Amino acid sequence: MKLCNILNSLGLILVAFGIIMISPCIVALLEQEYSSILPFIIAATLSVALGLIFRKYGNFSRNFDDLKRNEGILIVVLAWIVTAAMGAIPYLFYGLSPIDAYFESVSGITTTGATILSDFSLYPKDFFFWRSLTQWLGGMGIIVLFVAILPQFAIAGRQMFFTEAPGPTEEKFTPRIAHTAKALWLIYIVLTLLEISLLVWADMPVFDAICNSLTTMAAGGFSPHPLSIMGYDNSSITWIVTGFMFLAGSNFALQYRIIAKRKPLALLQSEEFRFYSIIILAASTCLCLILLEANAYHWNNAMRDSLFQIISLITTAGFSSADFALWNVAAQTILFTVMLVGGCAGSAGGGVKVIRVLFGFKYLKREITQIIHPQAVLPVKIDKKSVPDGIQRQILGFFLFYFALMICSALLVTAIEGNGAIGLVGTAATIGNIGPGFGEIGPMGSFGQLTIATKCIFIINMVVGRLELIPFLALLHPDFWNFNRTELFKHHRRIT
Repeated sequence: MKLCNILNSLGLILVAFGIIMISPCIVALLEQEYSSILPFIIAATLSVALGLIFRKYGNFSRNFDDLKRNEGILIVVLAWIVTAAMGAIPYLFYGLSPIDAYFESVSGITTTGATILSDFSLYPKDFFFWRSLTQWLGGMGIIVLFVAILPQFAIAGRQMFFTEAPGPTEEKFTPRIAHTAKALWLIYIVLTLLEISLLVWADMPVFDAICNSLTTMAAGGFSPHPLSIMGYDNSSITWIVTGFMFLAGSNFALQYRIIAKRKPLALLQSEEFRFYSIIILAASTCLCLILLEANAYHWNNAMRDSLFQIISLITTAGFSSADFALWNVAAQTILFTVMLVGGCAGSAGGGVKVIRVLFGFKYLKREITQIIHPQAVLPVKIDKKSVPDGIQRQILGFFLFYFALMICSALLVTAIEGNGAIGLVGTAATIGNIGPGFGEIGPMGSFGQLTIATKCIFIINMVVGRLELIPFLALLHPDFWNFNRTELFKHHRRIT
């Protein structure tokens, strides 16, 4: 492992991130919130300065073509941790404590949407714009963004791209990784602009339309309205957001084939997309019937809110069109179930992912059949292709570590908070990057009242969940930390 590669990569990312951090200043100028300019100028300056320092100690190298897998993994993990730290700096100027500021920043950049805010009237518009923008940047992926815009990562970006990419497969649909990243971001930007236009057409204020669109396509859930989508009390807005959340939870590579390459049959050919749609239809139908039986809704509102909340939670967007924390236990059970599923591979959604759940069912079916026919050769197939043994082991390992982490986190938080609901639901909501849970941390609640220890655990959950465990598990192996000793000695001498 070469330290110069790591320092140079992080340096480039921090410089670019610092430049992006200036954008809320435009909102502050337009809204005449001049006192809000300084926090973002300071944060941007610190990010650029730290990036240049990293670049200096990395000898300002421009060659990353020999980037190794362990270097790529470490760069991705550190990029998310450090950019979240830079993104937290502006929040410190608005009265948030360091741990609360970092929690809010991590929640934004990992597209979790869990907030420590309770009184939205205390903050200016550029504050909410930055919250939404961090989710939008994190939705497609910090590394995917910089692979797309920084030519230095045109070749070396492959190691980082697939470390960050959500899902168990390494799918690229253009010859070069940089072109793939640009294509993904093109679809992402077009859909975001389309949603902004439709929300404005539906009478949502322009600023709110921009912020809500940024977080919808990121499957994030941060809204400038304290009551989320429910606060707009507009059925058209609810349906528009529902549709775009559905797209945000779908595979963007699949959408690229449909839109750019004009292959509409790609939808029907995707077994994952069909399973994703079936889960949503089945769960929303059951939820609708439960709400109607409880006499809590008229049928059209029950259908709208059921579909909205199921899509919101399965895609891990975390928006709310109703305070589902007040629904009965049967309804909350269905919501908690879809929390554990997540969006499609290659989407902005978090969670386990639909493709892994589909594989799990097929794997169990194969094992049951194998008991009856022990000599039969029964490969597990998805989209008529056999799943390689390496991918199968990776998925099974993911399930094991995902639920092991969930159990450990839930037990720790339960012991700390003295509340099993916060322990279980809070863990599921943070490790799945969903955001709101039930009760005190429900859609109209806040994570702000939790202890510092719980917030730290949830911060770890959010980052580990967004990077899907594998990079963090790799960090635990001693062989991962195999640095070039000669280079380390040179860097030590240069620093001292």
